[in-house]
Amino acid sequence: MTLNQDKYSNDLKLKFESYAPVSATSWQLIENIIDITAIKKGEILLRNGQIAKEIHFVAKGALRAFISDAEGNSYNKNIFLEGDFAGSTVSLIQQTPSEFSIEVLEDSVLININYKKYRELIFQNDDLKNFYIAYLERNWVIEKEQREISIVMENATERYLDLLKKHPDISERIALHHIASHLGITPTQLSRIRKSLEKDL
Repeated sequence: MTLNQDKYSNDLKLKFESYAPVSATSWQLIENIIDITAIKKGEILLRNGQIAKEIHFVAKGALRAFISDAEGNSYNKNIFLEGDFAGSTVSLIQQTPSEFSIEVLEDSVLININYKKYRELIFQNDDLKNFYIAYLERNWVIEKEQREISIVMENATERYLDLLKKHPDISERIALHHIASHLGITPTQLSRIRKSLEKDL
């Protein structure tokens, strides 16, 4: 796979600037601590019990964060597509073992950010600190609360439609059992929902 590094780096810059302005000087510092890699479908990026060292920006492709029980059943905690940051935030911040694994669902291009160096830059540069605060507020307060409310207040069909609004092609890219697990329903329930929606079209 030929990596268009300039394009992917620019995608990451646009992502940062969607939260807060970043100076050219600060951006150069970020570029010094990133690594752009191609990774194959099926690879495990982070294993349960491993201490996370990097934040991963999905430049192209799809990942899933999943938890496995003692019987070997897996439950999707999250699905990450282009433009998402993936990683175990708790493991990164506390430097404790991750309680979930991250698997690559399709051939992907990731921008890996060294978390230790990234933290140092945040404390040294106000614009990067502003980005970090805005990112945490949007993703760990606003969107987290909205997701918690939707799980309680919305039925599975509404949650599936919300997912399709954000990612219209998700069902063509990701196995339905992964989508069902992400929505907290069984594959059979998702199949019924899809059939019902097709009839309504």
